[in-house]
Amino acid sequence: MRDLNEMREFARSYTEAWCSHDPGRVAAHFAPGGTIAVNGGQPTGAEDVARSFMDAFPDIEVLMDDVVARDEVVEYHWTFTGTSTGPGGTGQPVRISGVEEWTLGEDGLVLESQGRFDQAEYERQLEHGAP
Repeated sequence: MRDLNEMREFARSYTEAWCSHDPGRVAAHFAPGGTIAVNGGQPTGAEDVARSFMDAFPDIEVLMDDVVARDEVVEYHWTFTGTSTGPGGTGQPVRISGVEEWTLGEDGLVLESQGRFDQAEYERQLEHGAP
């Protein structure tokens, strides 16, 4: 595993990729075939996951809250904000925090990410807006 300073720099770059609104830039942080599983769901290609969030929240902004290395897993803690104005959107602002647990390949790219956040709070905010 790379050292924590390198992981923080990688996570900063990943954060910037999300804020660029370019799903390809997010996917560039993943090994070929790398996946993200959200809240225990089916692992899905990183570019597809990024595109779905960017489409749903055209003004998405991601903040890096922390990076923690635990054994062979790196935790990327984040907060995202955006307004649900994409197709089928509610028009409500959302602010939700979560974490991705990254398993990295030999090349330092993400092989798989297990992401999670409070689904019930997310759905509440989609209906009523962020507090």
